[in-house]
Order: sequence, then C-alpha cells, then structure tokens
Amino acid sequence: MEPTTIVLTVAAIAGLYMAWNIGANDVANAMGTSVGSGALTLRGAIIVAAIFEFGGAMLAGGSVTNTIRKGIVDLDALGGDPMVIAVGMTCCLLAAALWLNIATYLGWPVSTTHSIVGAVVGFGLIAGGFDAVNWGVMGTIA
Repeated sequence: MEPTTIVLTVAAIAGLYMAWNIGANDVANAMGTSVGSGALTLRGAIIVAAIFEFGGAMLAGGSVTNTIRKGIVDLDALGGDPMVIAVGMTCCLLAAALWLNIATYLGWPVSTTHSIVGAVVGFGLIAGGFDAVNWGVMGTIA
C-alpha cells in the first residue's frame, strides 16, 4: 500500500473519531440543560443537535478549517513537504480526538477548538520551530 493511501486512510478514521468526540462533548454541553429541565426529550435533543451540528459544520466549517489548516502554522516554514504536513495534521487530529475522548469520559470541561488549535501549535513548534507559528493569528483566536 502506498504511503499516501495509508495517511489518507488514517486521516479519515481520525476525522470520524474526532467528529464522534465533538458530538459527544458539544452535544452534551449544549443539550444537557434542555433535557434535564424537561424542555426537550432525549429524542428531541438528538434531532435538534443533529440538525444544528450538521448545519454549523456546513455553513461555518469552511472558514474554521481554513484557519486551522493554513492560518496557525506557516506551512512554508515546515519545508513544503506535503507528506510532512499530511502526517503532522493527521497526528494533530488524532491527538485532539484522544484528548477530547479522555476529558469527556472524565467529565472535564474542555473546548474542542482549543484542543485542535493546541495540537496544531504543538505540531508547528516541533516541526518548524517558534517562527513557524503565526502568533498574530493565535492572538486573534485567543
């Protein structure tokens, strides 16, 4: 199997795992009060969450993805090797998903956005050094 196929397969699986963790974390935070108070049934909360989580990803996900993909780390500072970038970003996705899974399981309040942003900053620091991170964008995110 070609290395690019392996990376793509692992990235797809990590992406599904991350989506599952985002759903588990964010839906619980957003719908817990509504279900607990009786304003929504569990079934109603699942339907509302599915509609709005999907809608948010489709309507606003592109600009968020662009910021994560090329705003935080200067990809040229990483040497421009697409395989390094693909493997690094896949590792970021997997690391953030694992952290979300652990934190959600333990009931810790955690931000999905902070998880992925932190992973990408860590990747940038390790792969390209301090200057590879766009600290102005990080200031805007913060």
